[in-house]
Amino acid sequence: MNLVKKRRKAVVDQGLCVACGCCVKVCPMQAFEIIRGVMAQVKEEKCVGCGKCARECPASVIGIREVEA
Repeated sequence: MNLVKKRRKAVVDQGLCVACGCCVKVCPMQAFEIIRGVMAQVKEEKCVGCGKCARECPASVIGIREVEA
């Protein structure tokens, strides 16, 4: 029996991100930063996959994915 642990995390489509900073403002874990003023980046070690960022993103470029822990 193969028990693979999964966890949720945010993923940003960086090519479409408008760097508005909404994700930075709503993330309770401070898992986002704006890089070079042009795109959001997720600090994966801090992200808990709550989905607040995805719900607040006005450009709808953040998704929540299940990944191996």
